Amino acid sequence: MSFNYRKECDLLGEIEVPSHVLYGAHTQRALKNFALTGQPVHRSLIHAYGLVKLACTRANRSIGVWADDATKADAIERASRELAVGSLDEYFILDKLQGGAGTSTNMNVNEVIANRALEILQEPLGNYQRVSPLDDINLHQSTNDTFPTALKLAAILLLRQLENKIIALQEAFQAQEKRYAHVVKIGRTELQDAALITLGREMGAYAEALSRDRWRLYKCEERLRVVNLGGTAIGTGLAAPREYIFRVVDFLREETGVGFARAENLVDATQNADVFVEVSGMLKTCATTLFKICSDLRILSSGPQTGFGEIHLPECQAGSSLMPGKVNPVIPEAVSQMAMQVMANDMSISIACAHGNLELNPFLPLVASALLESCEGLAAACDILGTHCVTGIVADEERCKKDIENSTAMLTALVATLGYEQASNVAIKARKSGRRVREIVIEQGLLTKEQLDELLSPEAVCRLGHKEVVNKKE
Repeated sequence: MSFNYRKECDLLGEIEVPSHVLYGAHTQRALKNFALTGQPVHRSLIHAYGLVKLACTRANRSIGVWADDATKADAIERASRELAVGSLDEYFILDKLQGGAGTSTNMNVNEVIANRALEILQEPLGNYQRVSPLDDINLHQSTNDTFPTALKLAAILLLRQLENKIIALQEAFQAQEKRYAHVVKIGRTELQDAALITLGREMGAYAEALSRDRWRLYKCEERLRVVNLGGTAIGTGLAAPREYIFRVVDFLREETGVGFARAENLVDATQNADVFVEVSGMLKTCATTLFKICSDLRILSSGPQTGFGEIHLPECQAGSSLMPGKVNPVIPEAVSQMAMQVMANDMSISIACAHGNLELNPFLPLVASALLESCEGLAAACDILGTHCVTGIVADEERCKKDIENSTAMLTALVATLGYEQASNVAIKARKSGRRVREIVIEQGLLTKEQLDELLSPEAVCRLGHKEVVNKKE
């Protein structure tokens, strides 16, 4: 495809930019410099940046900037809003990994807003004497305060979406908890038969773990709401009026509905990125929960003829190009891989944040990429796990009953009544003879069938402690 070009100038001189695009010289150079991953900057970051620029524009207007040119200010605000809702996404094609602490992304934003404002004003693209990416769009700002602020806003919005997906997944497990409260099965420790439990109780435990993840992520927002906007280059507010610094976060709060607060120590908030490590740690914890749950679902549904086979997962697709009839647990496998990716992202974030230097961390583009990918990926993982797997879990109740009858794990439920030694003797006899525990217990008169059934009932195996203390000493 051939383009006409316009010439723009920057610090390094003239450069040709396709005449139809809204970005400018800085973005054009960055396109050539950072061909690393082939993946663009996360759209959530770009949209958040639009809201940050809108807040900055409104703060500048409130202190009298553009007082004699309201049409320019209106055009900048309109362009910023369009950016925030995704209308200008096509002009953000920079690689997500860049040098310069995110300066290329900030300049991409500045140039697109400036040129879109020029379009609104019916001026030629690149007429920066009318609307300047630097002197207007970036006025009283720096990459070093706008980029981390936009990242925090993007993370908050994605975390809220993730929280909703966790809630839905939690509720899916709670529904299964009620559905299978009556199904008694073998509980296992170290993959060995241990004691009786209900399938409902297992499902409820998964729901409880997800509830903790939901609460942790909800609390993360408190940390992310503290921003360094107004601190400009190194947190000292260099080149920004004090009145602007005091107002800009108020406008950000108004535009986003998020309770942002200006950091008490803007230098600290500009230098240090530990908040992103903390948030990533919570995401990793959620990933750990999902991984454990998925591992359990794969084990419980294994076989199904020769494995545990206690539950059946929804059949989503054929499992093999060679083995007829094989169906794999593809949803738990896919979710497990996303969990692994989040764990890897957490390591990347930790390394990047640890390697900040003096007044700035130059590796925030990597932090942004990894953090937002983790937020979005976990939300998708929770969604498909709930909708394509958990809601369709079906218990094999006969298999669960059969396993109980064929296992000595039944005896754990009888220890309080028979005593450990007597129960152990029954286990030895069962293993040597190949007979069932139930037959031996009833045959020896240790318990009646009715007593045994009561001790193995869903209510009994899930009861917290015993009804009364049994003293075995004579």
